[in-house]
Amino acid sequence: MTDVAGDQRSDRPPQVLLLYYTYTGQSLKVLEAAGEVFRKRGCEVHKAQIEFTDPRYAERFSRFPMRNVWPDFLGMLPAQTRRATGDIRTPDEVRSGEYDLICIGSPTWWRTVSMPMRSFLKSHEARNMLEGKPFAVFVVCRRYWRENLKAVRKLAEKKGGRFVGSIHFGYPGGQLRSMLSLTSYLGSGEYRDRYLGIRIPTTNISAEQVEESRRFAAKLADRFFGKPSQTPRKVWVEP
Repeated sequence: MTDVAGDQRSDRPPQVLLLYYTYTGQSLKVLEAAGEVFRKRGCEVHKAQIEFTDPRYAERFSRFPMRNVWPDFLGMLPAQTRRATGDIRTPDEVRSGEYDLICIGSPTWWRTVSMPMRSFLKSHEARNMLEGKPFAVFVVCRRYWRENLKAVRKLAEKKGGRFVGSIHFGYPGGQLRSMLSLTSYLGSGEYRDRYLGIRIPTTNISAEQVEESRRFAAKLADRFFGKPSQTPRKVWVEP
């Protein structure tokens, strides 16, 4: 299936939005890799980072690494279990653009979409941005990605968005070792070989996963903006 945005290409470059929340930078890492691909295809790429400002929780995410990793980490579990929302701040890009494709970078908090992203996707701003627009989801997770993807897709479609694809990126290690590896990193900001006496793998996004993001973005670009061999890249010059 091909959905080339032909009408938009005649008078302006295709507009792509990278929408994300991130604490450790992993969601941004995979989206920026995708953004490089879209720019090479002649797209104008915009970034929109959601800020978590809720006074009940924001302080623990205001610095990295976490000061009290286990209480801070576990302290989000009750709110995540309730699928709670909180206060956020959004940039002008979510209100000012008319986008041809929206890429959503969603980190996984306790098996599902993070509170900041959930809060945005339930907002009136989300409807204004997503209604009638195609969106793809980039899920970053330690282990459990399906509930995150399902929640983001459901919320975005409820706001009028049109789901066009997804990709997920998991961290290495089994249930225990991946948890210890991530917790070690959140509490130290460093990659360690051991934590609590247990050998652990390196957490976070790998170089190969960055390449996977680029390949996925290329498929999206082929679908929406035409394959390079079919549609020569145009150089856009300001009048």
